[in-house]
Amino acid sequence: MKEHKRKETVPEPSASIWWIRRDLRLDDNQALDAALRAGGPVIPLFIIDPAIWDSPRAAPRRVDFLMEGLRALDGSLRPLGAQLVLRRGEPAAVLSALMAESGSTRIFAEQDYTPYARRRDAAVAASLPLKLVPGLTVHHPEAVHKADGEPYTVFTPYSRTWKAAGIPEESDLLPAPDRIRQPQDVTGLALLAGPIKSNSLFPAGEAEARRRLAQFVDGPIDSYSGDRNRPDLDGTSGLSPYLRFGMLSPRRAAAAATSAMQSARSEAARRGAETWLNELIWREFFQSILYHFPRVRHESFRESLRDLAWLDNPEDLSAWQQGRTGYPIVDAAMRQLLETGWMHNRTRMLSASFLTKDLLVDWRHGERWFMQHLLDGDTAANNGGWQWVAGTGTDAAPYFRIFNPTTQAKKFDPDGAYIRRWLPELHQVPLQYLYEPWTMPADVQESAGCQIGRDYPAPIVDHSWARDRALDFYKHKAVFRSEKAVESR
Repeated sequence: MKEHKRKETVPEPSASIWWIRRDLRLDDNQALDAALRAGGPVIPLFIIDPAIWDSPRAAPRRVDFLMEGLRALDGSLRPLGAQLVLRRGEPAAVLSALMAESGSTRIFAEQDYTPYARRRDAAVAASLPLKLVPGLTVHHPEAVHKADGEPYTVFTPYSRTWKAAGIPEESDLLPAPDRIRQPQDVTGLALLAGPIKSNSLFPAGEAEARRRLAQFVDGPIDSYSGDRNRPDLDGTSGLSPYLRFGMLSPRRAAAAATSAMQSARSEAARRGAETWLNELIWREFFQSILYHFPRVRHESFRESLRDLAWLDNPEDLSAWQQGRTGYPIVDAAMRQLLETGWMHNRTRMLSASFLTKDLLVDWRHGERWFMQHLLDGDTAANNGGWQWVAGTGTDAAPYFRIFNPTTQAKKFDPDGAYIRRWLPELHQVPLQYLYEPWTMPADVQESAGCQIGRDYPAPIVDHSWARDRALDFYKHKAVFRSEKAVESR
């Protein structure tokens, strides 16, 4: 009689945790793809980390945007057979508990480059099987360097090497999965069911990010080279919040820029797409700087400018924060930030220059204020931008480059539409006085319904005088004249 061999069964691979941080998307998600390739069920997990959420740098609008994005991601997961697991606590403890509960044996996450993220991930990896996967940038900071292996600190050569490393094409991108198996007995917090404030200007989620990208490359990108400097126009992509939270893959954005360059119908259109690609590379350059020089979070990159004797006048800082400096383009920008959580990049530079150069307030105060209010607040980009304007950072603008708020406003808001939108008290002011409303004669102030000093503030500093003071300040690293000299008008 023949002996029948028992058929051996192959055990199903254990579950993997997809630890979501700044990759709220299914499309071209390398961490998700790695978890799926490991076989077995996948648990989509987002951890509310008190170290981040309870930080004074956590902007309420940014938290709302993130929560709305998590809800959108959960909505995308459910048709695939999965749902978002939301938990709160110290990451290592949450992950350890979930692994014990679910029997999962692997954790996949997109690598982040901030000093806190690197400390957090090192702590997790010390006791748990964490696998970090690329995806926050097109090229990892370690992949773009000089011939001698040292990191770049100047943008132009960095961008050349970045481009030489390869720009993704559509065919290089990972498609969103059509199914995700998830253990049915793993649950999380029910916060996603509660009320969430939606930002009407920036609806959160991957679908909105892809819609905006398609709309932008379908036309506006052609004139981006010039229109990007006009805060009165809708000439930018409006994608920065989505890139900040990974609702859009940076590889997909770069691929779209490359495709637009290749299919451009004119030299101007090609230049527009190339300019936008360079803006994406600037984002990665600042990520690289933060990765290689984490000290920039707290101090100036340039050693020679680390001991500047900033004035740090609380009254000046408050006037700047509330949009009450007396310079319309600066005030319009700051009020746009307070009302919407976003600001045009040109006016970010102008307002930052005014704070650091005209008022000699430490750039760290401005950086902190932006992070507390910006919907797209990103540690690397925000820090890099502030230090660039202040002249203290890597690849910095020269200290003697000081933006004139009046001439900049005339050049980039030529009809005054941006100023009038955010400063309604100046709505009836004639264009000839709009950029310098303090020059209005008394009868014009009366007819415009805008009395300087009552309805709109007089300038808190004379720009011409402040420019000379700033040049002395940076050159000698000391303040020679602290009076504001506004009475000289």
